Amino acid sequence: MNIIKSKYDILVEACCFLCLTGVLIYLVVAWQHIPNEIPGHYNAIGEIDRITSKGSLIALPIVAWIMYIGISIIERFPQIWNTGVRVTEENKEKVYRILKNMLGTVKLLLVVAFSYLTINSAMAKPLSVLFLPVFLSLIFGSLIFFIVKLVAAK
Repeated sequence: MNIIKSKYDILVEACCFLCLTGVLIYLVVAWQHIPNEIPGHYNAIGEIDRITSKGSLIALPIVAWIMYIGISIIERFPQIWNTGVRVTEENKEKVYRILKNMLGTVKLLLVVAFSYLTINSAMAKPLSVLFLPVFLSLIFGSLIFFIVKLVAAK
């Protein structure tokens, strides 16, 4: 089944692409000014708990691109999705649209989080104490929102 792209899909793709390419451009332009030692890991309250070389900074955008591409591929094959509800001819378009929106939202949240982590690490700054609770609230809140919509659509 081919799901028609909505305005939301286009907006999510544009935002993801802009974040990912923006981070790459930032790293290329700012590379000379990035300290040789940067945060390699943060604890739950955003404090730096491991220092690493700036070369390891390359891993974050690579992982972000891999996740972006992986989720984008999965979005194209709704028949492999575990819907959690029974899909019938009457509800399949609605069910698949809700799930596609959920995947797009999660993809955008992950890309934004990895972009923030990359730039924050490049600046050798600790994370905000609110980063983890806000990120988890957005991820789980959006999942709950779409699951409720999905159950109502069945």
